Amino acid sequence: MVRFVFRLVSFTALCLAVIAAAMDSIASVSASQFVVTPLRLAWVEIDPTSLVRFRAVVGDRAGASVWQVFEAWLLPQPAFAVLLSLALIFWMIGYKKPSPAGRFAA
Repeated sequence: MVRFVFRLVSFTALCLAVIAAAMDSIASVSASQFVVTPLRLAWVEIDPTSLVRFRAVVGDRAGASVWQVFEAWLLPQPAFAVLLSLALIFWMIGYKKPSPAGRFAA
């Protein structure tokens, strides 16, 4: 059951990454230059209050220094790259190794 949840989260992150990449490519073509949306801007456009709540939770539980690292390093990164990385991480957590005995072994 837990493996299914991780794979579902991975699939959702992958879908969001494809949407973010498509939006960036459309914006790049229309502007005739390379346009990349940072994670902070994408997050604020979707739900600005959730970023504030997330900041409060991280600041309370992990400390202000963790939030500063998160804010300085992860939020300026391209949204599609962060979402693709999350999709890969969750897929690796939910991956089931194939049986060494084979597909039809008892």
